Amino acid sequence: MNNDIFPCLWYDGDAKQSAEFYCKVFGGEITADTPVVMNIDLFGQRIMLLNGGPQFKKNPSISFMVICDTEDEVQKYWDQLLEGGIALMELGSYSWSKKYGWVQDKFGVTWQLFLGEKAQEQKIVPTLMFIHENNGKAKEAMELYTQTFPNSSIGNILKYGDGSEGHPIPEPAENVQHAHFVIDGYSLFCMDNSYDHQFDFNEGISLVVMTDDQQQTDTYWNALTSNGGRESMCGWLKDKYGLSWQIVPKRLIQLMNDPNQEKAYKVVQAMMKMQKIIIQDLEDAYHS
Repeated sequence: MNNDIFPCLWYDGDAKQSAEFYCKVFGGEITADTPVVMNIDLFGQRIMLLNGGPQFKKNPSISFMVICDTEDEVQKYWDQLLEGGIALMELGSYSWSKKYGWVQDKFGVTWQLFLGEKAQEQKIVPTLMFIHENNGKAKEAMELYTQTFPNSSIGNILKYGDGSEGHPIPEPAENVQHAHFVIDGYSLFCMDNSYDHQFDFNEGISLVVMTDDQQQTDTYWNALTSNGGRESMCGWLKDKYGLSWQIVPKRLIQLMNDPNQEKAYKVVQAMMKMQKIIIQDLEDAYHS
């Protein structure tokens, strides 16, 4: 499992409360604790929580599938996550799982709790919902992502036409009901959905990719911004589907965490002016 790719959740000041809550629910630990960035480790996976301000709200276009080993485990997480939250799909027995429920917790993060057939190495799997003008593009998106990153593959794809599942809204048979793919060793799920939800991909939940060098940074940045993607600030971008990514060279984090605060501050100032992160310009600012 790759810990150089991980989700980032956007908060308006309550990242620390949320970090503590998830560590309690899932038995994790806080690995970085600053006023702006919290990192937590759940089941050996990194999740970043960012106090970014009021601009963006998290929504269910990206949810987190938690693959559980027992019905008791599903129940334990459900009871805690439901406190102050909302059930989006009631906990129960469904054709795809003996015990399953979809809940939005009190911090606005949505979790699909699922009794798995077999234990997987990666216990928490971000799940991307392709809706509105993205509906029907889940397969195309998986192809883009798996072509962009090394050590990638597309796993099982269940199409709506494959199942006898009755849906409240008839879905096109060729659309993806559920699929699994891997980018550089990190597992994700995705699905198409015709429902006219009141939400879509936004910066509230993004995917962070830590890069080793400028070449890797450029490759990912160029692939994800091409054909209708958009460059944003400070290493953020939106791909053609509106999904937000942060392409972050590891060197940036090293320089920003330098014990010499004046130098670290210069690096941050330089970074704030950038769209794509240019490592050499950071080094120049550091040594200036």
